[in-house]
Amino acid sequence: MKFFVDTADIAAIAELNALGIVDGVTTNPSLIKKSGRDILEVTREIAELVDGPVSAEVVATEAEAMIAEGRKLANIADNIAIKLPLTWDGLKACKTLSAEGHMINVTLCFSANQALLAAKAGASFISPFIGRLDDINLDGMQLIADIRQIYDNYGFETEILAASIRTVNHVTEAARIGADVMTAPPEVIQKLAQHPLTDKGLEQFLKDAEAAGIKIV
Repeated sequence: MKFFVDTADIAAIAELNALGIVDGVTTNPSLIKKSGRDILEVTREIAELVDGPVSAEVVATEAEAMIAEGRKLANIADNIAIKLPLTWDGLKACKTLSAEGHMINVTLCFSANQALLAAKAGASFISPFIGRLDDINLDGMQLIADIRQIYDNYGFETEILAASIRTVNHVTEAARIGADVMTAPPEVIQKLAQHPLTDKGLEQFLKDAEAAGIKIV
């Protein structure tokens, strides 16, 4: 499974990237606002920092305007994935921009039918939102499973990008189902390394090392 970082925080991206676990970055207008920086400036900096796809989202809602914004975003760097909403106009823009050779991340997916349309329109990535479905008592993981089955049935090459991930269990379940990519905030990715038994075991090892007078350097 590929790991994308869902943030526009350069320092957080750099820290995770140094570990070699960052395969890409996803941003959206809310994350750009939180960063307090210009969208073109921060997107360019992120694209220079990581090798993988960097999703940058349009803010227009009409197809032709989305296409114009998408082209401008794509000009920032070769690894930009244009992020489009899963609306009818977004699908139109996806078809045009994907035909031009651009990577497209179709976002705000909440149904398998939407995912099917995005794949047929040429999306590189489909972003089903797990957490937001869970918020309204629907099964976000079932959506991932449904999309996986449909894409496998017909050989669609669109990658399933599990989004709106809020817990480490979301990561585990998405990986078990076979999502191609997951995107999560830095704090969720960091929690993947945590386990109470690891902490307990380390504490005991350190006590024993001190009692035995063990020193390495």
